[in-house]
Amino acid sequence: MRVCFFVRLLPCLLPLAGAMAQVNPTPPAALGPLTVEKIMRDPAQWLGTAPANIAWSEDGRQIYFNWNPEKARRDSLYVTTPAGRAPRKVSVAAQRALPAATGEYDQRYTRKVYEKNGDIFLLDLKTSRIRRVTNTAERETDPAFALRGTLISYTRAGNLYTWDPATGETTQRTDFRRGNRPAGTQPTDPAEKFLRAQQLALFQVIRQKDQDASARAKAQKAVARLSPKAIYLGQRTVESIQLSPDGRFVTYRLAQDPATEKTAIVPNFVTASGFTEDISTRTKVGAPQKAYEMGLYDIGRDTTYALGYQDLKGLDEQPAYRKEYQLKAKAPAPADSAKVAKAKDKPASALRRVVPYGPFWSDDGRRAFLVIRSADNKDRWIVSLDPATRKIALLDRQHDDAWINGPGIGYDEGNVGWLPDSRRVWFQSEETGYSHLYTLDVTTGQKKALTSGKFEIQKARLSRDKKTWYITANATHPGEQQFYRLPLEGGQLVQITTLPGASEVTLSPDEKTLAVRYSRANRPWELYVMPNRPGAQARQLTHSTTPEFESYAWREPEIITIKARDGADVYARLYRPATAEAQGPAVVFVHGAGYLQNAHKWWSQYFREYMFHNLLVEKGYTVLDIDYRGSSGYGRDVRTGIYRAMGGKDLLDHVDGAKLLVDKYGVSPQRIGIYGGSYGGFITLMAMFTQPEVFRAGAALRSVTDWAHYNHGYTDNILNEPYLDSVAYVRSSPIYYAEGLKGALLMCHGMVDVNVHFQDIVRLSQRLIELHKENWELAVYPVEDHGFVEPSSWTDEYKRILKLFETNLKPAEAARTGGTQ
Repeated sequence: MRVCFFVRLLPCLLPLAGAMAQVNPTPPAALGPLTVEKIMRDPAQWLGTAPANIAWSEDGRQIYFNWNPEKARRDSLYVTTPAGRAPRKVSVAAQRALPAATGEYDQRYTRKVYEKNGDIFLLDLKTSRIRRVTNTAERETDPAFALRGTLISYTRAGNLYTWDPATGETTQRTDFRRGNRPAGTQPTDPAEKFLRAQQLALFQVIRQKDQDASARAKAQKAVARLSPKAIYLGQRTVESIQLSPDGRFVTYRLAQDPATEKTAIVPNFVTASGFTEDISTRTKVGAPQKAYEMGLYDIGRDTTYALGYQDLKGLDEQPAYRKEYQLKAKAPAPADSAKVAKAKDKPASALRRVVPYGPFWSDDGRRAFLVIRSADNKDRWIVSLDPATRKIALLDRQHDDAWINGPGIGYDEGNVGWLPDSRRVWFQSEETGYSHLYTLDVTTGQKKALTSGKFEIQKARLSRDKKTWYITANATHPGEQQFYRLPLEGGQLVQITTLPGASEVTLSPDEKTLAVRYSRANRPWELYVMPNRPGAQARQLTHSTTPEFESYAWREPEIITIKARDGADVYARLYRPATAEAQGPAVVFVHGAGYLQNAHKWWSQYFREYMFHNLLVEKGYTVLDIDYRGSSGYGRDVRTGIYRAMGGKDLLDHVDGAKLLVDKYGVSPQRIGIYGGSYGGFITLMAMFTQPEVFRAGAALRSVTDWAHYNHGYTDNILNEPYLDSVAYVRSSPIYYAEGLKGALLMCHGMVDVNVHFQDIVRLSQRLIELHKENWELAVYPVEDHGFVEPSSWTDEYKRILKLFETNLKPAEAARTGGTQ
C-alpha cells in the first residue's frame, strides 16, 4: 500500500544530509495559497511517499522497507542500517536472494521456515544457510515446524506433506480428494451399509467377487508402503490442515459453499476492448454463507471423525433482538416503508452455526485449544481439545448482544497463544468494555487480567525469551499509540516510546533495538530507530517529504471533546481560522469505514481530506472531524453504539458537534455543511434527509444508500440479517428517508465501485426523481472504484464539493469569487 504525504519537518528532526541532497536537489516551490488543483495532484509526484512494510534482517544489521523517493510509478525495496547509513535501493537480484520477511520460527529461534514464490525454504539463523525444501510447479504454502521441530510441514494442492531435514525424505500425510467416494468401496452411511449387507447375503456371485477384491487389496497393502487414508470431500474444500505434535492426528477444517449464491455484477463501460465488460463482485447481506466443521484424522486407527459442538454453553441461545419480534414490538419507521417493517421475519434456527479455528498446541505438545466463533458473531468460545477422545471443554466464553470484535479479537481467532508453562493460555477480550490481555489456567480454570483500565491493548506479543510482553496501547490518550513492555505475570506497563502521536514498532531480532514508524497530526510517517529502553532518543533515518510540501505551514488540529446528549464524550479534530468570521461558515467531515479512528494525534490516512480542510480554513471555514459512535479506539460501548441503528447515535454525534460549533465557536447555525465518503457518505445522506434544519448542504461520496444491498461480513454483524431483522434495516437506510431532503445535495460515485456498488446511488437517484426533489446532483466517475486513483477524478470531485459549500454556505459574492478553485 502506498501512503503519500507532505509536512514541514521541525529543525530538531534533522534528515540525513547526503541522502536528502540527492532526493530533493531543487529549491522549494511555494505551495500556498492552496487550491484544489494543487492538493489533488498525483501525491507520489509532489507530496512524498512514506516508508512502509518495515522488516529487520535476521541478523539485525539491516532494516528493509518499501519507499519511493524517486517518484517512480511504484514503491521499491530499500535498506538502511540502525547506525543511520543513507538508504539505498535493493537490486532485483539481491531481493531474490533474501529470505521472506514472514515465516515460522522454531521454539528456540534457531531456524526459520518460510514460503517464497510458491516454494518452501529453511533458514539456519546461526549460519545463514538457506535450504530449499520444495522446487515444484505447484504452489506450497503454510510452512511450519512439525513433530516438535524434527520435520517441516506444508500444504500442496489441499494436502499435508512433511519433509525431514535429516534425510531429505518427503512424506504425504493426507489424501484429501474432491468428489464422492467411488462405488464399491466400504460404505460408512448406515443405510448404505444395510444395502451392501443385503446384497452379499442374497447373491453368491457378489460374495465371491467381494472376497476376491478384498484378497487383492490385502496383498497390495502388504507389499505397498503405508499410504494415508483417502478422505473424500464431496463438494467441500479443506483448509487449516495440521499435524499434531506427536504425529498421531491430523486436524482440518471443512468448508461447504452454499448451494445457491447470487453474485452482484458491476458493468465496466470504459474498457480497452470497446465493449462493456462485467465484473463479478460479491453477494449481498443475508445471502447463504459457508458452513464449517472441524475434522480429525486418527492416523493410527486410520479413521476420520467430525468434531461436535452441541454442548457449547449458549449455542442454543437466540439473539436478544429476536425478543422484539417475538413480542411483536413495533419500531418507528418511515411511513413509506411500513410494508418492509411489517414483513414476517423467519424464525432463527435452534442451534447456531459456528466457525472453528485452530487447534493451538502448547510448547510441550501435550495440550491444545480451539477458538470457536458463532456464525452470527455474538459469541466466542475458547475450549480445550482432546483429540484422542474428541472432547472439548469450555475455558472462556465472551458474549455480546451486539457483536464480538475489538483490537486483538477481530472476526477470527484473534490474538491468542500459550504461556511457556504449557498450562496457561493467553488471549484478548472486551470483558470489561475495553480490549485487555488475559491468561487462563486450563487445569484450574483460573483467569487473570494482566492489563486493565479505560484504554485498549491494540497489539500484544511475547518476547522471544517469553519473559516479557511487548504491547501497543492508547493508555496515555485515545488519540495516541505508544509502545510498552510488561512483565510476563502482569504488573506495571513500562512506556518505551514517548513522542506525541503514533509509534509503530518493529523489534530487532535480539529485541534490543526498535525500528519505529512515527508520525504526528501534521507530520507524516518517517522511519526512526532507538534503543529498547524508556527515555531513549529516537533517531530519524528517512526524510520523505518534498520541498514544495515543506513550504506550507500545515495546521495541527485541536483535539477536543463534544459532550453528546446522552452524556458520552465524543472526540473530534477542530480546524479554526486564525481570525474567525462572526457567524461564519463551518463544514463537518465524516470519516469512512465506521470502525475507524481519525480524531487522533498522528498523520491521517485521509491526507487529501486533511489538505482540503487546510484549504477550507484559508477560506474562512471552521472544520470539525468527529470520531462518532462506532469509531475505533474507544472501547466496546463506542464500537457497538450503532448496533441495529446506523444513522442513530453516530448521526446525533454530528448534530451535537454542529451545536457546539454554534454555541462555542461562533458559527452560524444557517451555514453548516457536511461531507464524507463511504460510511461518511451514508451519514451525510442521513444528515441531509433527517436533519435538514442543521445541515444546509452536503456532499455524499461513494455512499451506502440501502444497507440491504451491502455485503454480508460487515453488515450482518451490525444489523443482523435483513430477513430476520427488517426493522433495523429500515431504521438505518437513507433510501427510506429521502423525502426529507431540503438542502443542497451533491452525490459522487465511481461507476466501477466493487465495494459500494454504483447501483446504490442509481436506486437513490430514482427515488429522488419519484419524490420530485430538484436540489440534488449526481457526478459519476466512469473509471473509478471505491477508492479513487486518478488525480483528474479527485480534482473534479473536490472542486464540486468546494463549489457546493461556497455557493450554499457563503454570501453570493464570496461564492462567485471562490467557488471553483
